[in-house]
Amino acid sequence: MRLLEAVPNVSEGRNIARVHEIAASLERSPDVRLLDVSSDPDHHRTVLTAVGEPPALVGALVDLCRAAIERIDLTGHSGVHPRLGVVDVVPLVPLGACSMAEAVDCAERLGSRLGEELGVPVFLYGEAARDTHRRVPASLRRGGLGALASAIAAGTLRPDFGPRRVDPRVGVTLVGAREPMVAFNVELATTDAAIAREVAKAVRERDGGLEGVQALGFYLETRRRAQVSVNLLRVSATSLATVVERIAAEARRRGVEIGPSELVGLVPEEAVLRAAADALRLPRLASEQILESRLAGR
Repeated sequence: MRLLEAVPNVSEGRNIARVHEIAASLERSPDVRLLDVSSDPDHHRTVLTAVGEPPALVGALVDLCRAAIERIDLTGHSGVHPRLGVVDVVPLVPLGACSMAEAVDCAERLGSRLGEELGVPVFLYGEAARDTHRRVPASLRRGGLGALASAIAAGTLRPDFGPRRVDPRVGVTLVGAREPMVAFNVELATTDAAIAREVAKAVRERDGGLEGVQALGFYLETRRRAQVSVNLLRVSATSLATVVERIAAEARRRGVEIGPSELVGLVPEEAVLRAAADALRLPRLASEQILESRLAGR
């Protein structure tokens, strides 16, 4: 099947009724399936997962962005997770027979429509990036929305689509194409956000940590716990089990134990199998070795 996955991140994680209204916009198309909605009040963010045929999914995503912009004012937004826009990022992930080239083409078409129809400045990232310096969203997040808006207004930074000015109520949207990744969080048995930041720095790739790992440290007010928030970009390079073990080791070096972890959104089967194989010390664990997979004929 030529399926494309979209994982839009929306800057609303507290008003669940509002989240449902925004999510419903994805379900109006019969060719798009909404698979998951994960909201967090401390991050003040919702991660949605939807799949569909590429043309239908692009149209549904435009509807979702319109619904979010109508309901969210970024000027009153506060949350521990960095954000640049009402719809912060929209990664597109090719599944099945869908190619990365198709995902990039859809990212271009989505970015063009958001710029023209909704007046949102759009930057392309990941495999869709036109500038190699923008392949990673963090390259645009440095300094926050204020710094980005100033650079756009000064003409030193140009969006790939949309106006060369930023409405502070709406912000900008990052649209990209990428391989599947895993987003998950690990709580620490402490309220000290500084420890969480130290652990995050120790495990993330850019500071000499684990390959394919991005990480940030936060304090969660509603849980009274610090948290290490992780994006595992390449599940073939590093397993979830390895990441958790490394977080636990770095936390213990600082006199802290880890608490429960949580998945954000959906996880690829490959990541679960790799993590289980590492945890069980198995050289290999394949889908055909899982009872339910064999019964389903996979």
